[in-house]
Amino acid sequence: MVVFEQKKLELWIQKYPLLSKITKLETVVWLNPHLKKMSEISSLPVNKQDMEDAARLWQRFAPFLSQVFPETKVTEGIIESPLRKIPNMKIELNSKYDAKLNGELYLKCDNELPIAGSIKARGGVYEVLHYAEKLAIEEGLISKEDDYTLFSSDKFKEFFSQFSIGVGSTGNLGLSIGIIGAKLGFHVSVYMSADAKQWKKELLREKGATVHEFKGDFSEAILAGRQQTSENPNGYFVDDENSKHLFLGYSVAAIRLQNQLEEGNIIVSEEQPLFVYLPCGVGGSPGGIAFGLKQIFGDNVHCFFVEPTHSPSVLIGLLTGEKEKVSVQDFGIDNKTEGDGLAVGRPSSFASSISGHLVSGIYTLEDNDLFKLLALLADSEGVYIEPSATSGLIGPGKIVASKYAQQNNLNMNQATHIVWATGGALVPKEDMLSFYEKGKRMI
Repeated sequence: MVVFEQKKLELWIQKYPLLSKITKLETVVWLNPHLKKMSEISSLPVNKQDMEDAARLWQRFAPFLSQVFPETKVTEGIIESPLRKIPNMKIELNSKYDAKLNGELYLKCDNELPIAGSIKARGGVYEVLHYAEKLAIEEGLISKEDDYTLFSSDKFKEFFSQFSIGVGSTGNLGLSIGIIGAKLGFHVSVYMSADAKQWKKELLREKGATVHEFKGDFSEAILAGRQQTSENPNGYFVDDENSKHLFLGYSVAAIRLQNQLEEGNIIVSEEQPLFVYLPCGVGGSPGGIAFGLKQIFGDNVHCFFVEPTHSPSVLIGLLTGEKEKVSVQDFGIDNKTEGDGLAVGRPSSFASSISGHLVSGIYTLEDNDLFKLLALLADSEGVYIEPSATSGLIGPGKIVASKYAQQNNLNMNQATHIVWATGGALVPKEDMLSFYEKGKRMI
């Protein structure tokens, strides 16, 4: 680990004064000066056609998913979550956090996503399905016009048993890869950082994956996973720091959300802007969703990422323009947070190159707020999500206070705010109760 010497750090802070507060672990709001209008963006590594192709792959696999995961039968194999209005939580945020929130507040409940119980079901499951389809087509086992329930057959499982999949994870991505990979018949190895919860490791083993534990953080786990997987000629590594397929899997959420907004008669326009608040780890899932939303709603959607004060990797990467070339440890920040899904020291190279033009800003919060918000949401709406998933809830108040709306001539009274709840369904009841009680003591 390279930590900048004091003189070099002072030069960084002189160039980017906000780093002074960031390195002191103070909460900040950063409004992206490099945000571009969609008409100004000539090219990106992915496009709307790629996103639509990804949506079609999901559709092809829907019969298979419906067959092997009974919880998806009600949606005919589509992995999707509800969009819920949370008016009581809005009252709590205005009262406890002085949010001054006038627009409507919704929760995108990816904490309820089938299969993996988190947002990672979108990217992780998609990438494994994409890989499985590629192998099966190359082997002549299937064509895109066939019935994909064939993927549940013994013949396909025997074929996939020749191949291995590896992934580095703080928890939730590993769960999604492990569950879908093992179900298809792959040998799955999950390389997990020290901050990953024990119950996630145990559940992965129960599902048939091999878990490798590391004392270091996410960067160490992903490095080891990448190296060990590459040693196997039939190995495939799901690279959270540089994956186009993970990114596209997440992006399809925007198409699904568009349908939900239309069903709810929720209009998105210049006069009625959409604000979306996305918890951010390495940056792939919030980046993919932000990309998708921008393809559909253009400049009328405003996406904000949120990170813990101890793990502001994407913030530092975008603020300095160095992206994945710097880590929080370089700036003397320890990357230790109770929000295990957000405990990432270095941002995604692939996602950062795109998000740098599309994200409206990033704000940070302290760990204690994760638990306070968890308890407030549980009491006000009866919804329980994991600590890291609560981080978007204070976003509306943070952005109202930032004067972003005034700078962009936006009418916040007509705004729709969507907080993306990224995980929680698989958290053991005793763990969730412990989180809740901790939060209640802090309120």
